[in-house]
Amino acid sequence: MNKPPKLQVGDTIGIITPSFPARIQFEERYQRGVEQLKRMGFKVKEGTCTYKTEGYRSSSIRDRADELNAFLHDPEVKAIISTIGGTNSNSVLPYIDYEQLRRHPKIIMGYSDVTAILMACYAKTDVVTFYGPAIVPSFGEYGGMFETGEQYVKDILCLERTAPFQLHIPDEWTEEMLDWSTQQRVKTFQPNEGWISLKDGKAQGTLIGGNLNTMSGFFKSDYYPDLKGAILFLEDSFKTMAEEERSLSMLNLAGVFDEISGLIIGKHEHFQDQSAPFSFNDLLLEIIGEKDFPILTNVDIGHTFPSHVFPIGIQVELDTTNGVIRFLEDGVSE
Repeated sequence: MNKPPKLQVGDTIGIITPSFPARIQFEERYQRGVEQLKRMGFKVKEGTCTYKTEGYRSSSIRDRADELNAFLHDPEVKAIISTIGGTNSNSVLPYIDYEQLRRHPKIIMGYSDVTAILMACYAKTDVVTFYGPAIVPSFGEYGGMFETGEQYVKDILCLERTAPFQLHIPDEWTEEMLDWSTQQRVKTFQPNEGWISLKDGKAQGTLIGGNLNTMSGFFKSDYYPDLKGAILFLEDSFKTMAEEERSLSMLNLAGVFDEISGLIIGKHEHFQDQSAPFSFNDLLLEIIGEKDFPILTNVDIGHTFPSHVFPIGIQVELDTTNGVIRFLEDGVSE
């Protein structure tokens, strides 16, 4: 495993737009995200696709890959963060300069559709990548980034907490949707009911995962990591019970649930149960069947806020009996 250097005050962060043209669509929110990074003490360098748009995507496949590669080669840039997700980050995977990342590891962070880039970079280079906040939805929040979420970023990327440590369960969370173009108030939070054990037990393994829906775009390709003995984490957004059955069954049919040591399920933003007479947890247990490994659900990772930063590639301990996730090593180096 190869770890990028920690992020320090004064470092430069490069912003990439590997799928949806977020800067064009959400100008005000994007600018708030940039200002948030500056308030945290960082410099910002915008990628070549920042001001481009081709409808559903920022630019061509090669342009988007070149944007990422330029930052991988730029000695000034210490971390790379995505503007937002989208649908087509998987298109750039064949064109990423993995050898450059292997020789010179850098922090790469995003979530949702950026799962494809994060998992591919880890699979191809053994460099730790980071499933965490993006510029527009997270750093660009109305009124400023949520304080707890900001601290989670500093804990992991800036090494303000050092492993081993137990992850904090936030007191409150939100999935409230407000129109970004007309938003006039901070989102409303609700009490956090905590992390829920679906199967008790304890396991240790490599933390790997991301957005379940995105995985279908590169699943079992050369860009998908080996999950043997892994602690797999999955999260999703605005999906239906039917869609989740399909995606979870994809993993089951491919033998994923025969390989992993433990499973973490993130809070599902605006899940649609389609009036099914059973819960998502019931569905998950139905698909997994008799396979026996610890499962922790309702975890604060992904599309709800605040969200933890999960370093893909570190060793973790999952203790579902006590509702605990413990990072056994840091995702960055001193």
